[in-house]
Amino acid sequence: MHALSPLRRISVILTFVALAAGCSDATAPNTTASAEEPAAISSTTVAAPVAASAGYRSVSYDDPAHWICRPEAPGICGSDLDATVVAADGTLTVEPFHADPDAPIDCFYVYPTISRDQSKVSDWNASPDEEGYAVLNQAARLGSVCRVFAPVYRQTTLTALASALSGATGPAGDGTVQPYDDVLDAWKTYMAEDNHGRGVVLIGHSQGSGMLSRLITEEIDPRPEVRAKLVSAYLAGWTVKVPDGADVGGDFKDVPVCRAEDQVGCVVTWASFRSTAPPPAGAYFGKPRTGEGVAGCANPATLGGGSAELHNYFPANRKASILSALGATGDAASTWVDASAGAVSTPFVSLPGLVTGECVNAGGRNYLAVTVHADPGPRADDIPGDLTPEWGLHLVDVSLVMGDVVDLVRSQSAAWAKRP
Repeated sequence: MHALSPLRRISVILTFVALAAGCSDATAPNTTASAEEPAAISSTTVAAPVAASAGYRSVSYDDPAHWICRPEAPGICGSDLDATVVAADGTLTVEPFHADPDAPIDCFYVYPTISRDQSKVSDWNASPDEEGYAVLNQAARLGSVCRVFAPVYRQTTLTALASALSGATGPAGDGTVQPYDDVLDAWKTYMAEDNHGRGVVLIGHSQGSGMLSRLITEEIDPRPEVRAKLVSAYLAGWTVKVPDGADVGGDFKDVPVCRAEDQVGCVVTWASFRSTAPPPAGAYFGKPRTGEGVAGCANPATLGGGSAELHNYFPANRKASILSALGATGDAASTWVDASAGAVSTPFVSLPGLVTGECVNAGGRNYLAVTVHADPGPRADDIPGDLTPEWGLHLVDVSLVMGDVVDLVRSQSAAWAKRP
């Protein structure tokens, strides 16, 4: 089958999304904490909040409208997530999705830069085609292994970032709303009212990863009683700085990069580029922007290193993809497989064997090198996700490995429950 049509580049809109996490100040909602630390709690125990969250009162997140997904109100996370597995020979197999309402751990997700609001920061009205769509593609599938919490936050918008790029006068905004304050408030609310001693996974992408990176640095890494609840963190499309030759000691003092599927209290981080188009000198990922050290890279498909097949999930209808949500033109659903192989009727597809990935170091950068293995059958020969060379496959950082992330969270959840 012929390769998919090239995707329209939208870098003018997206350039510097990763810088959005630096737009916050250090102001945070008031909290109340005691100095005592509770004893270790199993994943099935219902307990009082950890000391750092005891007595916290939400600023904004007692309002159900400020959550895109919660266990008692799944919203878009309750959507149909069935997938069609498209084999190389065109065989189509439907893979049903089943959420687990009794999952033993939680997932706390922060979405990437996606809002097209015409203001400096977005409002509280999350669009199903923007914020909701990101949650659907990057977090909802985790409902099979964890309870999903996805807060709305007033993020730095695409509009503001495009203005900053062009040097034009930015959109309206008095600077009193800081995106990180919302994320911190949501986290504190979750820890005070919902966690009850359960293990928790953090997952974010781009601006969302930046927010979670700061959250780890300020709220989790320095507090052993909170760090003990961290099953793992997935910071995609971002740079986590580590010392050269080490997995901990850069951005985070006590939270290392994950290197085994049963390791907990660690971070999985990556930024994706095609193996045939490695990051150029001006790439936005692959090395720290400031200071000494290197970018950590952990391939969700094989934390120990080497190349492995990536367990991907892509939207079946490419016209309804994240590119469309950002104003770009996608391709028709039929491009995933020739019509002669049958029709794809599920909202997602998975393409086993089509892509492999390996964390590599090239040109002074550490990144996930993605190789597409085109085949002569009726299946598509390529994947979406390219922006400019500097961005690589940023748009599909999570879609490329969504199945691997689910599998890893499952194994880490089991390991966390067995910890001393």
